[in-house]
Amino acid sequence: MTELVLYNTASRRKEVFTPLDAQHVGMYVCGPTVYDLIHIGNARPAVVFDLLFRLLQDCYPRVTYARNITDIDDKIIAAAARAGEPIDQFTHRYAEEYRRDTQALGVLEPTLAPRATEHIAPMLAMIERLLQRDHAYVAAGHVLFAVQSMADYGALSGRSLADMLDGARVEVAPYKRYAGDFVLWKPSSAAEPGWDSPWGRGRPGWHLECSAMVQAHLGATIDIHGGGRDLIFPHHENERAQSCCAQDGREYVRYWLHNGHVNIDGEKMAKSQGNFRTVRDLCAQYPGEVIRFALLSAQYRSELDFSAALLEQSKASLDRLYGLLRPHAELPTDPVPAEKMQQQPVYRALLDDLNTPLAIGELHALCKSLGTAPVAERAARVAIIRQAGRLLGLLQQDPQQWFQQARAATDAGLDEAQIAALLAERQQARQAKDFARADAIRDQLQAQGVLLEDARSATSWKRA
Repeated sequence: MTELVLYNTASRRKEVFTPLDAQHVGMYVCGPTVYDLIHIGNARPAVVFDLLFRLLQDCYPRVTYARNITDIDDKIIAAAARAGEPIDQFTHRYAEEYRRDTQALGVLEPTLAPRATEHIAPMLAMIERLLQRDHAYVAAGHVLFAVQSMADYGALSGRSLADMLDGARVEVAPYKRYAGDFVLWKPSSAAEPGWDSPWGRGRPGWHLECSAMVQAHLGATIDIHGGGRDLIFPHHENERAQSCCAQDGREYVRYWLHNGHVNIDGEKMAKSQGNFRTVRDLCAQYPGEVIRFALLSAQYRSELDFSAALLEQSKASLDRLYGLLRPHAELPTDPVPAEKMQQQPVYRALLDDLNTPLAIGELHALCKSLGTAPVAERAARVAIIRQAGRLLGLLQQDPQQWFQQARAATDAGLDEAQIAALLAERQQARQAKDFARADAIRDQLQAQGVLLEDARSATSWKRA
């Protein structure tokens, strides 16, 4: 098999991927904290690691992919209280919303989707081991990890203890021995969710949750741990610390993978900036496959500039690919042997640290070649395109169906009353200086063929 090469955050270089067991790969990816609909930034790791899951399944006999659900967290507690909803019911609802939105993007179900609240016992056991090994201490009803007890704490993120404290969001608390120590267990009030423990009724710290779930389902050492770049510190650094120290220094993760940030119109996306886009809103404007294509248009480690223009380009690219496939869609095809498939340029691009821009370019070249290829070779090329598309999660529809859906969406359009209502909502958003919502409405109208012209006195519109 041609070698799979991945960029390892821990070593800061590309490495040939060699699993602990050549017959079974274990991968864990930090999943959603379920208290709201996911935005496009949350969708990027879901799509990126879905692609890696597909590729690993194609390369190895067995892959166990665990993507957790964080269903206990201070944000969840606050959001459930605002909604006036029991926390278990609240988190179940948003876990299902996450599943619905990621499925719309062609994301496969992971092998496992463990929930934090189902793993309290292994969390308590890990805390006990850390206390016994003098890597943790009890103070004011809390149990904290002592970061100075680990000689190479900071190795994953490449930060010294001083760097970590400088400008980092560290909870200042008088009961800490050192400002950088982090919480393993915290007390819960009577109004907050909590579990009995040797240190009093309380709940786990976020970092501990993932360590316990990894060990429970994938073992002491795993092949791959993934997530967004924003998780390197403190989350993954702290995960590594508590897991290694609870296991007497045993390696926790062999390959750390992190995807880059998503920028909206050139600015880093954040709720505080008011420039985030939910997947649900975007799927009302574009097919999920278009959004997936846009997310794969940049190599996963690079930052992605997400915009209406990128979505339009992605839609046009898919129209082109489906259009090139359409005359040959009925050709009977046989599965492509693994050895032959792995030598294809599109496949080799994916083996090189998931180089999706190159893979998509090779997919375009393959589709374009169908029209000029000898008739006897066309079926074989269509088979390669279909298998490459399956790995990317693209081109899985019948071309005729793709264009019928697009035509139905165009024909449905918006009537004048709907357009007027959206324009009124946009005007209210602009008056409230909610420019993110105003831009989202403009993009929604544009996607449905309605073009706006803003003048000082009023906004006019016309159909494209």
